Amino acid sequence: MHIVDGALAAPVIVAASAAAVGGIALGLRALTPEALPRAGLLSAAFFVASLVQVPVGPSSVHLVLGGLAGLMLGWAAFPALAVALALQAVFFGFGGLTVLGVNLVNIAAPAVLFGLLCRPLVRSAAATPAAVAGVVAGGGAVALTTIMVGLSLALSGEAFIPAAKLVFIAHVPVMMAEALVTGAAVALVRKVKPDAFGLVAAPARA
Repeated sequence: MHIVDGALAAPVIVAASAAAVGGIALGLRALTPEALPRAGLLSAAFFVASLVQVPVGPSSVHLVLGGLAGLMLGWAAFPALAVALALQAVFFGFGGLTVLGVNLVNIAAPAVLFGLLCRPLVRSAAATPAAVAGVVAGGGAVALTTIMVGLSLALSGEAFIPAAKLVFIAHVPVMMAEALVTGAAVALVRKVKPDAFGLVAAPARA
């Protein structure tokens, strides 16, 4: 999921970096004092989850938790994930500093998109439909991230197209795992801390 330094063409890096700066700017504006603890928690969760690499063929995969970040943070997922990605690049060499913007956009943009699409249902629906919305956000965010990673590689040269296809295939199990984890997390958070989704009263039972 982390693209490494030297793998991408310069125009791809420049365009994604500009988009990342815009996303971070929007995210900082959305990062209210009330959202700061959630942002720190989800940034740490992403940091730790990404360190657990599971070998799949010649590659390896890991959980992303992008859908959950998008549901709980919205645009604030951009700065939260940016911090985690930067720390991983500096301390563990995951990805790299020159492609930090690319990796951030590929992970945070799908998180925000599915968060915005699914959060209304999570906030207003009964417990079961809300959990289903979490499943969609979790799996959908990973699926779109893999597509964007593949597109980033494909735009950098035809030689990367086989690698782009491998990225998507290798992450199919991650999509399913993220869907289940995010759905379960939504159900749990709605019960123990409903204000994390903007709920001011106990959610209705399914």
